[in-house]
Amino acid sequence: MPELRPFPVTRVVATQSALDAATWPDGTLVLRLAPDEALVCLPVDEVAVSDSHAIVVADEGFLGAWVAAEAALAFLEGACAWELPSARPAFAQGAVANVPVKLWFEPDRVLFLVPAPFAADLAERMA
Repeated sequence: MPELRPFPVTRVVATQSALDAATWPDGTLVLRLAPDEALVCLPVDEVAVSDSHAIVVADEGFLGAWVAAEAALAFLEGACAWELPSARPAFAQGAVANVPVKLWFEPDRVLFLVPAPFAADLAERMA
């Protein structure tokens, strides 16, 4: 499995309607953690939402790795107690091998994002 590396994102907490209406440059990865919260793969100064009370902050607390879909799914089938999404692209989050993980599924690869304090545990379980 690839090495987990720092994966800086911008955390956005705003009204659901502001996040729903936000427009992002083509190819921007936006992970909706909750109706009012997202991780956006853009620098903080490039993120704009229509909520004057929004919280928009750089979040460098994640490590991540892109893994080929076949290898990722083989690992996840044995390490996930919950059903993986079948459509692609798709976002999911939950315990993977008893570690909190955020997953972005594309047809040919999967992004694993893990909070930094749990990265060594996930890397050990993925090895």
